[in-house]
Amino acid sequence: MSGHRRVAVTSPQTRLAHARRRYRGPWRPTTLDPAEAPLAVALYRRQRRLAATALGVACALVFGLPLLLAVLPSLDRLRVFDVPVSWLAVMVLPFPAMVGLAFWHLRRVEREEGALDDVGPDEAPR
Repeated sequence: MSGHRRVAVTSPQTRLAHARRRYRGPWRPTTLDPAEAPLAVALYRRQRRLAATALGVACALVFGLPLLLAVLPSLDRLRVFDVPVSWLAVMVLPFPAMVGLAFWHLRRVEREEGALDDVGPDEAPR
């Protein structure tokens, strides 16, 4: 893991709702520093692309495994401890795969955050 301290990130609407509840007075929306805005947008786009990839792989796993087992009916005849292999595949395989996918996604997102930390505001990716 990186040596950076983890920070909770919330949407601006959530921050405004919490601030409004605490201060019950005139408030103004929070805004980003104009120099940091391109970096935030670039990070958001990269993380959204990574999230779409992870979601696609998870959907392929959850919906593709039953389809694969329907195409390969020979797995019903194979048994381990008197349990069909097709049942074991549906019960055991998806959860460790999703944990691995979540771990992969977290590492990739942290790597993207670290890469943008090294880039200055003048070098913001588009």
